[in-house]
Amino acid sequence: MKSAITALISLSIIGAAMPTASSQENQNMASYHKPSDAELKKKLTPLEYAVTQQCETEPPFHNKYWDNHAPGIYVDIVSGAPLFSSLDKYDSGTGWPSFTKPLEPKNIIEKMDTTHGMTRTEIISQSAHSHLGHLFPDGPGPSGLRYCMNSASLRFIPLANMEKEGYGKYLPAFEEAGLWPISAKTVSKKDSLETVDLAGGCFWGMQEILRKIPGVVKTEVGYEGGHTPNANYEEVHTGKTGHAETVRVVFDPHRISFSELLGYFFRMHDPTTLNQQGNDVGTQYRSAIFYHSQKQREIAEKMKKEVEESHQWPRPLTTEIAPAGPFWRAEDYHQDYLIKHPHGYTCHFMRPAVKNYPKSLTPQ
Repeated sequence: MKSAITALISLSIIGAAMPTASSQENQNMASYHKPSDAELKKKLTPLEYAVTQQCETEPPFHNKYWDNHAPGIYVDIVSGAPLFSSLDKYDSGTGWPSFTKPLEPKNIIEKMDTTHGMTRTEIISQSAHSHLGHLFPDGPGPSGLRYCMNSASLRFIPLANMEKEGYGKYLPAFEEAGLWPISAKTVSKKDSLETVDLAGGCFWGMQEILRKIPGVVKTEVGYEGGHTPNANYEEVHTGKTGHAETVRVVFDPHRISFSELLGYFFRMHDPTTLNQQGNDVGTQYRSAIFYHSQKQREIAEKMKKEVEESHQWPRPLTTEIAPAGPFWRAEDYHQDYLIKHPHGYTCHFMRPAVKNYPKSLTPQ
C-alpha cells in the first residue's frame, strides 16, 4: 500500500509538469522529488527522455521552439521550474532556441562538459537535473552569452496561460513590454510586426549582427534602391544598377523599438564613409535606411540628427533615408552566409555605446 501511495504521489508531481497539467510554480521546489526513471519513461516522449535524461541533442531546425516567436515563458518539462522568457529569446541561426539570459538564474546549474572532444559548459535544471543544453560566449551584447537549449527539455507556457498556471509573478516584464494585460487592443498589437530595410556595406556582416538582436524576428538579404528590375548579384556588384546591398529586418516593436534598432544600426557600420564600408567601395555599399512608414521616416531622421550631435563619429553622416522600394531577394548562397561560412569575410562589428549618446541610442 505504501509503495502504491508513493507512486500515485510521484505521478501527480510529474503530471503537473506535463503540457496538459497545472504548473509546478506553486510547489516548493526545495522539496521537489524527481520521479523515478520508469515514471519518466511513461510520461516523456522518447526524444524528451533521451535529451533530458541521457544528454542527447535534438536535430537543429526540426524542433518545437527554435522558430517560436510567441510571448511567454519556458519551463523545465520535468519539474515545471521557470527557466527562460521569450523576452530574452533571439535567432542565433543555430536551429535551437537561444536566450541571452535565464529567467531565474537559481533554477539552472552550469557544469563543465568534456564529451565529444570539446570543453563546453553544460546547462542543467537545478530541481530535476534535466539536461537542457549548453552555454556559449558568442551571444549578443551586453553579456555576450548564448544559452542554446533543446526544445525537448522545455515546455512553453503562452502569455495568456501564465497567470492561471501559477506563473503570474513574471507578468510585470510583459506588461512593461506592452504585451500584458491581454485585451482586444494588445492582441492586435502583439500580432503586428514591423519591417525596415537597412543597408550599411556588405550584407553578410550586417545580417550576422542584426539576426542576433533580441526582438528581431527574421532577416534576409537582398538588393534595394536601384533602377533595374529583378536585380541579381552579378549586376549589382558592378555598381551600375544603383542598388544597395540591403538587409530586410522584421522585428517585434514590443520587444525592441525602432529607435533602439537604429541605435544598433549606427554602431555596426561606419555611416560617414560615402559609398564605402571597409575595403568595399561602390554605391552598392552605401549607408541607407529604407523606411516602410511615415513614422519610421520621422524616427530615422531624428535619430540621424542625434547621432551626428552625439559626436560618436568625427565626420557628417552620409546615411540615405528613403522610402522602401522593390526589394529583390539575394541568391540563396548569400542568405545567412556567415552561418554557413563562420570564418567568411566581414568588416562589421559593434562599436561600444558612447556616453553622451541620447538614451534612445544606447540599447543594452
